[in-house]
Amino acid sequence: MVKQIRPPGLWLNIEHDEFYTQHNLSMRSFVLSVSKSVIVDYISSPEVAFLRSVSQQFKATETKLVFRFLEKEETEPSTNQNYGSLLDNLTFIKTFASGILVPKGYIWPVDKDSYLLPSTLVVQNAHKEGLEVFGSDFINDITFSYNYSYDPIAEVLNFIDNDAFSVDGVLSDFPITPSAAIDCFAHISKNASGPEKPLIISYNGASGDYPSCTNLAYTKAISDGVDVLDCNVQMTKDGTPICLSSVNLMDSTKVAQTSFSSFTTTITEVQTGSGIFTFNLTWEDISSLTPAISNPYSNYRLSRNPKSKNAGKLVSLSDFLSIAKEANSLSGVLIIIEHAPFLVKVGLSITDAVLDALSKAGYDNGTTPRVMIQSTNSSVLKEFKEKKKNYELVYRVDENIRDASDATIEDIKKFATSVVINKESIYPQNKAFVIGATDIVTRLRKNNLPVYAEHFDNECMAQAWDFFADATVEINSFVMGAGIDGVITSFPQTAASYRKNRCLKYKNAPSYMRPVEPGGLMQILTRDDLPPALAPYPVLTESDVAESPLPEVTASSTNGETTATTSPNGQPKIATCIVLSNLAVLLVTILLL
Repeated sequence: MVKQIRPPGLWLNIEHDEFYTQHNLSMRSFVLSVSKSVIVDYISSPEVAFLRSVSQQFKATETKLVFRFLEKEETEPSTNQNYGSLLDNLTFIKTFASGILVPKGYIWPVDKDSYLLPSTLVVQNAHKEGLEVFGSDFINDITFSYNYSYDPIAEVLNFIDNDAFSVDGVLSDFPITPSAAIDCFAHISKNASGPEKPLIISYNGASGDYPSCTNLAYTKAISDGVDVLDCNVQMTKDGTPICLSSVNLMDSTKVAQTSFSSFTTTITEVQTGSGIFTFNLTWEDISSLTPAISNPYSNYRLSRNPKSKNAGKLVSLSDFLSIAKEANSLSGVLIIIEHAPFLVKVGLSITDAVLDALSKAGYDNGTTPRVMIQSTNSSVLKEFKEKKKNYELVYRVDENIRDASDATIEDIKKFATSVVINKESIYPQNKAFVIGATDIVTRLRKNNLPVYAEHFDNECMAQAWDFFADATVEINSFVMGAGIDGVITSFPQTAASYRKNRCLKYKNAPSYMRPVEPGGLMQILTRDDLPPALAPYPVLTESDVAESPLPEVTASSTNGETTATTSPNGQPKIATCIVLSNLAVLLVTILLL
């Protein structure tokens, strides 16, 4: 291994020495033999007897002996003491070792709900004895404390960059993460600035930490360092524009557990399946509802911040604009408008409501942060272009594409000044493996259309295997590899931290801060392990973006029997109407508990 790989350092971990001895096999002899031909930097073992048996031979060498602590209740075989009691006798450990390797929970314990408890004095006590301290169990793709918001770099930093102590090293299944944390992220000032790009745009506020589009999600996003705060505008029955992640209240509130459950209906022009829609309830009704945090990866038993799963209050667009205006750190707001053609049919003009709210909030005077209007409907953006020419109009492509024709790009430029595309339109995936890269970002940017990619989550299952279960690796690959202009994220703090990291200033980026090679992991798979080939994504055409102008609002109402077979952006798609049974509604209720 040493001859082939030539590692910069070598750590041998020796376990089960007592077992091998019982079978007339000597780990001691093996280690002493290896050390004659190979430089061994560290030797660790959870067995006192083994380390004591080799301590004299390595006393005058540069090799460091490290006593490895297992779980506190487990028994160390040679002393017959549990590891918890040995932790209280570090003076004894110092007689045969120069360091200790402890599970991270020895240093930062967590409670039964996976939230951090106060740190212990293990590091300080060990350092007083002259022992180095190494933490173990740093693994990106398992659940760790909710305090870290699924950001493994944030976890490592809590062990090396706090006001009380720092460990001397960490043991990780994903060394790319602590390498970047130590070199690029540690000891960065909170007031440090980074490059302007990528622009950090929130996704329903800091929806990874609090229920989407609540006051808490928005204030958290601002404190995390977001540049642009987003509001996905929905309309209420009484014509109030509000911020909500979905037109279906069942997606983000506990409405199914209230008397409003009787409003459950199916409107295929809005979505497939039943829902309780905002335009069927008044703002007074909706504001009384309890928010529910989004858990998009619950199938993998990954939950978001359970202690705050129903925290915060829903906000109107007016409330949102007030919150944004008071935040000096923001560079702008993103107003998202969908379902406009349908809402016209029920007598609601979402475009007029948004323009009115922006005007009343003082966003027309030219001194406030920039206003970005986003929609999948070209007709919406064209209407805003006719009425207001100082807003940035953002066209969102709501399907995975591999390219866009020249004529399509020229059409987009007529009504939009930037574009939002899915991550897979940039790095296509097959069974969570990146299979290559498109040049759609380059083509759009050459046509003076900034590109914002959506959307970035921290949970390990949100990323392709190629990104090593580390959200920062993914962001870096899209920014430095694909050249996107902005990220749309549920966890703005991770993106803000990335933008401040010192490695972005290096002339030559270290290996752990270089973008991944698209398709790199696929190349090492055996033929039997390769997933079946997928058909290429389509090319965006002129007909995909072309739409008729928005009709004028007429007084009408929906009776829940609309059966349109077009998608919300007006493009023909296969639509299926599924009426939820009472059992399905009950299931939604249980999932939101």
